[in-house]
Amino acid sequence: MKFSELALLRWMTQLNIGLALGLLLWLASLPTTGHAHGTAAGDLQLDHPYAVPSAAGEPHGKAYLRGIQNAGTQADKLLSASTPMAAKVVFHRLQPDAQGLRGQQVEAIELPAKTVTLLRHTGDYQLTLMDLKAPLKDGDRFELTLNFEHAGAKTVKVWVQTPREAATSHAQH
Repeated sequence: MKFSELALLRWMTQLNIGLALGLLLWLASLPTTGHAHGTAAGDLQLDHPYAVPSAAGEPHGKAYLRGIQNAGTQADKLLSASTPMAAKVVFHRLQPDAQGLRGQQVEAIELPAKTVTLLRHTGDYQLTLMDLKAPLKDGDRFELTLNFEHAGAKTVKVWVQTPREAATSHAQH
């Protein structure tokens, strides 16, 4: 190979590396959407919003988040929520009793700094969707707007899904 061919080959290799790096930087700058099924609102990380299918004729539904992580140094509070799927949304604190978990209505959900608050169907809280406009069916998606004291309003996409342990228990019957 001649000197000019080697120089050309080096130049093309550097050009390809430069183009590849530029492409990677461009891809890294794009907004991420939907893959983790979670989103952020200020210092809050809203993890995996979901709802469970409602029974036929049931006027109320239940929505959850795997958790809300408050990574900030200041406590926040979930003040209210709304969705086009229901007339209103109320919060319930789940407490164990002889029949399982019982919901007690609360006005707001405290989100202490540097903690994760569980809003799972087996967790500390649930969001009750009052007077559903249509039954919640497995695979459906709908919007839910959460209003926080400090982080403001954040709309999330809720996926209706049967919890794994419920699907497993039905399969074992």
